[in-house]
Amino acid sequence: MQADLNVILPEIVISVYAIAALLFGAYTGKDKMAGMLVWLTAALFAVMALWIGASSGGGTRTAFDGMFNDDGFARFAKVTILLSAGAVLVLGQEYMARRDILRFEYPLLVALAVVGMMVMVSAGDLMALYMGLELQSLALYVVASLRRDSAKSTEAGLKYFVLGALSSGLLLYGASLTYGYAGTTLFSGIIDAADGQAPIGLLLGLVFVLAGLAFKISAVPFHMWTPDVYEGAPTPITAFFATAPKVAAMALVARVVHDAFGEVVGDWQQVLAVLSLLSMFLGGIAAIGQTDIKRLMAYSSIAHMGYALMGLAAGTVFGVQAMLIYMAIYVTMNVGTFAFILSMERDGQPVTDIRALNMYSKAQPGRALAMLILLFSLAGVPPLLGFFGKLYVLRAAYEGGLAWLAVAGVIASVIGAFYYLRIVFYMYFGEEGETLETGRSPVQWAFLMASAAVMLLGIVNMFGVETMAQAAAATLVN
Repeated sequence: MQADLNVILPEIVISVYAIAALLFGAYTGKDKMAGMLVWLTAALFAVMALWIGASSGGGTRTAFDGMFNDDGFARFAKVTILLSAGAVLVLGQEYMARRDILRFEYPLLVALAVVGMMVMVSAGDLMALYMGLELQSLALYVVASLRRDSAKSTEAGLKYFVLGALSSGLLLYGASLTYGYAGTTLFSGIIDAADGQAPIGLLLGLVFVLAGLAFKISAVPFHMWTPDVYEGAPTPITAFFATAPKVAAMALVARVVHDAFGEVVGDWQQVLAVLSLLSMFLGGIAAIGQTDIKRLMAYSSIAHMGYALMGLAAGTVFGVQAMLIYMAIYVTMNVGTFAFILSMERDGQPVTDIRALNMYSKAQPGRALAMLILLFSLAGVPPLLGFFGKLYVLRAAYEGGLAWLAVAGVIASVIGAFYYLRIVFYMYFGEEGETLETGRSPVQWAFLMASAAVMLLGIVNMFGVETMAQAAAATLVN
């Protein structure tokens, strides 16, 4: 029992912290300490990320009879989740405080959601998978509707809740089918039952499980909630939705298909390839007509999840490595982009219309240049880091026998470049009008500049992410 608890110690530490802070906040000044709690939670995430990263040479450990895995793959995903969640918390603190929507529950709900994500990526059993997923989802339902005086925020939370309940039902039905045919909920037992030729009932279970998980990564056709939730939720919360939960859900998909169904790659490869194709094209085409930058980023995230799924659809070690690299780059780009969106203000009020960026480069040349670098990287323009992320997943698809998907990915990438370049056009060549205010937050400025710098300097050696992703992928696919 002691050995099991040692394996899940990072999750226990964050859970105890969240519960203790919740009790402390309930008996003290509550919202007066919200700002301090944000920084404290972000610091805890950073410490946990360093702790988990430092134990990366510890091999593979399991807990609770194989229900929980602590391997290189889980550690890579956890470090990415913790760092991105901490960055987004710090990034949005001043924005929420100025608009009087910073509640002491906010960082604690994020902390509990992060615990759920950490359980998800380490799951070795369908029950552990579901526990982690629901812990994450229940916290995020509340966070999405945090702005109680806004009809849009309430609508966002309700839509996410209703559709989330539907996806949970699909997932549970798939899990029950899988259990019925495999006789166990452990991934190690399912892979033995699916050895070589899986029965049709087991494959149906896999399809339902993947449908439930596709909702979490907002893959088409399970993307319906994404634009409304991104637009309705407060911008810092939108930034959180666009980063850590995406990494967790994508890592969970990889965990399920390789750990539980690794013997029938040809069967789930078709499902992931179709989800990838639909997501890339719908995300790219639907974003063209958007004028609200948060809705545009929602469709952008749908398209990017399509590219990440392309790597996973390859069904190889290199495919998993490509997906991990892509997600790490995607999260970094999104943190910088949302740092810019958070700074878009006029008369103290947030502005989300991209036309408000007309000739922004004249008033803020430094910020405009940093945003240009991030947009070019999101579009996959060489030689920026975003280009290499796409190159990895395209190569993985081609080497995995999915050349048609790689070609479709290139076409979708060209389509997607249009809406990123349109923002650049507004910033540098738009009609002169009322300019946006200078961003007040040095934290937002720092994250914007740092993210843009990573997109430029990361092309040298990706700061070692490539090597770490390779090692992480090798522990999952064997």
